[in-house]
Amino acid sequence: MSNIPLSRMGTESTRARAAQRALVLTALLATTALACSPASDKDEAEHSASPPPAAASGAGGGEASADARIEQVNETMRKTPFSAVGTTTAFDEGLQEIRWNPSQGLHIKLTGIGGDMYCKDGVTYTSADLLAKNLQSKGIEITVPERLDDTYVTTESGQGCEAYFAVPPGTFAPDKDTDIEGVPAQAVTAASGPTSDVYYISEEDPARLLKMESTRDGRKSRTTYTDFGKETSVVLPKADQVMPLEQFREEVDAG
Repeated sequence: MSNIPLSRMGTESTRARAAQRALVLTALLATTALACSPASDKDEAEHSASPPPAAASGAGGGEASADARIEQVNETMRKTPFSAVGTTTAFDEGLQEIRWNPSQGLHIKLTGIGGDMYCKDGVTYTSADLLAKNLQSKGIEITVPERLDDTYVTTESGQGCEAYFAVPPGTFAPDKDTDIEGVPAQAVTAASGPTSDVYYISEEDPARLLKMESTRDGRKSRTTYTDFGKETSVVLPKADQVMPLEQFREEVDAG
């Protein structure tokens, strides 16, 4: 496992710097592998938030029907407060607790791991300790100065925060249909390479995402969505706790 000061990233060449910087950003945004679903493989390359794979090719009629229902589900989820709990493919252990308030934003807390993240208006706020742990899981060790213990590192995703729980284009998988807490659920699958997801969406209205099962490079996770319509408060970090990624790199380099 390497111990690479952030300031050394790219000192040898512009290309090396770009690659190393991308790796840091990749690791940062990979923390949202939790229940995230930015909607394309292009997003995966740019943001590495472990986005869901693109839909596998299948029967045209079934795929079209799935997309129509998925659109209804995503529209409902965008407008409805909810909570969720489950495991994450970002780490081998721990649980993620998710709260979504359409007017206040998204909060994801990792228990058993430590750290949390927020999202509001397309800006993601990741706690410094969670960022460090995610970098460590990628083979990069950094030491976060004590003065930055309560800091949240910000990045702009270029998309709405609902991307973290949106269902991507997919195909119905009737053989996987089931009941989730007594609610009939249709299974929608999406797969690409070592990445595959199964989304269980309500068969009847209101259209909702009830459960998600993911596989990322052999790691598996499962998240269940609950408390639809139940108001929950999401309070973003204070302004003096927030720091852009570039400034965070400089502060860590300074020690």
